[in-house]
Amino acid sequence: MGPVLADVLFVTALIGALALAHRPLGDYMAAVFQSRKHLRIERWIYRSVGADPDAEMRWPAYLRGMLVFSAVSVLFLYLLQRVQDKLPLSLGFKAITPDQAFNTAASFVSNTNWQSYSGEVAMSHVTQTAGLAVQNFVSAAVGIAVAVALVRGFARSRTGDLGNFWADLVRCIIRILIPLSVIAAVILIAAGAIQNFGDIHHVTTLTGDKQAISPGAVASQEAIKDLGTNGGGFFNANSAHPFENPNGFTNWLEIFLLLVIPFSLPRTFGKMVGSVKQGYAIVAAMGIIWFLAVIAVTWLEYAHPGTASQLAGGAMEGKEQRFGEGNSSAFAVSTTMTSTGSVDSFHDSFSGLSGGVLLLGMMLGEIAPGGTGSGLYGMLIMAIIAVFIAGLMVGRTPEYLGKKIGSREIKLAACYILITPALVLIGAGLAMALGKGQSSMTNTGAHGFSEVLYAYTSASNNNGSAFAGFGANTEYHNTMLGLCMLLGRFLPMVFVLALAGSLAEQKPIPMTAGTLRTEKPLFTGLLVGAILIITGLTFFPALALGPLAEGLA
Repeated sequence: MGPVLADVLFVTALIGALALAHRPLGDYMAAVFQSRKHLRIERWIYRSVGADPDAEMRWPAYLRGMLVFSAVSVLFLYLLQRVQDKLPLSLGFKAITPDQAFNTAASFVSNTNWQSYSGEVAMSHVTQTAGLAVQNFVSAAVGIAVAVALVRGFARSRTGDLGNFWADLVRCIIRILIPLSVIAAVILIAAGAIQNFGDIHHVTTLTGDKQAISPGAVASQEAIKDLGTNGGGFFNANSAHPFENPNGFTNWLEIFLLLVIPFSLPRTFGKMVGSVKQGYAIVAAMGIIWFLAVIAVTWLEYAHPGTASQLAGGAMEGKEQRFGEGNSSAFAVSTTMTSTGSVDSFHDSFSGLSGGVLLLGMMLGEIAPGGTGSGLYGMLIMAIIAVFIAGLMVGRTPEYLGKKIGSREIKLAACYILITPALVLIGAGLAMALGKGQSSMTNTGAHGFSEVLYAYTSASNNNGSAFAGFGANTEYHNTMLGLCMLLGRFLPMVFVLALAGSLAEQKPIPMTAGTLRTEKPLFTGLLVGAILIITGLTFFPALALGPLAEGLA
């Protein structure tokens, strides 16, 4: 079997598995968030935190709960890193420095999972499991909770109530993320991933060199790292490390885990608003963008110019021989379009144009299919923008799912889509102007600028992957990137919840002959076009200075 045919079968099997999981998982998540019953363990958790799960919250209260919980999480994770040398199972590692501890705490709580450290030589067993792995669960659940609150804004009328943050958070963790993660972890262990709490092993290599091999609870962290679109690897090499990603099957499985919840949430949305066709329109837009990006990156990597690349059958620098071009390209696209920092190849080694596609995937707002929760609410924001554009075209007041899209809703949506571009462009511009970016680049020219642009795009969009050629572990970058991660995560949520509250207060508008049918293919095409045009107009100048200049040189 040739490599191209193998890649086609790989992606076909992936799409088939996602299609099979879309309906049952989406329906199950809708049932979880619409249920009025509480499990015994959930009631115990509510009592321990003093929360009333049956008390409805308006958007300010929902927002306060989310922000307080996240702030406490940042503080806890920061302190855990600062005292890890005094805790059991420290493996002899020192405490993390203040700036790096802040960066890591902001990273994992914001579901970014950007890493300016090498996990196997920096983080103890306690920090990895009680700190980082726990945040993989709760940060993913926070994103899904906010998305569900926005969906309730569409589904409800004449009320400002959006549900209960604590109930949504706990149910998501207990009923969705933990069961799926246990199943995924068992499969990963069976396929060769490691899972233990042993000491560091010192071995002698075949060449006589000494090497330290770090053990750890890798499979359990790997499962939620991908399933929750987190991405923080146990090892510095992330999913290119054989302990995390042993073979071609686990590589396929990890891409599936990255995509399965984001691609199933539109079904949850459709069920909760009473029209599964609306969910199909959203997932179709997500799937079109993702599939086109997979084709583009795979083709560009196979067609990479140069004698060495042609002899190797593609641009194999920075890629695992176990996976090859197609698998690596599918993983790279999936991780940059799902707010996941997980990588099985180093994006710094991708060609200029394919690296630009990966950058563009993040710049879209990571909505194809996006992160757990964040992808859905980001796509719904873009759907509101698309409806508004359509209304301008025909001179009709825009409406979506029976809700009028007025000036307040458009202002909130506009604020949402302006936040991350401002953080990306201002952050990268300051780094270059102050010389901090140039001093951290390992390449010069357009590719070096792409490294800086990628770092601030990844942080501000809560992705977490890196070009891997950027020296981010400095006091300046740890601080600035940490701030970008926090602002890029929680400021948009403010506008999402405010929009949800505004929609929930409206009374439904009956559908008429002039109403735009948002479940039809025409709207899906309009939505895809609006996403690409808005992103292109925003980021084209920056892309022209980096990946486009490099690719066209």
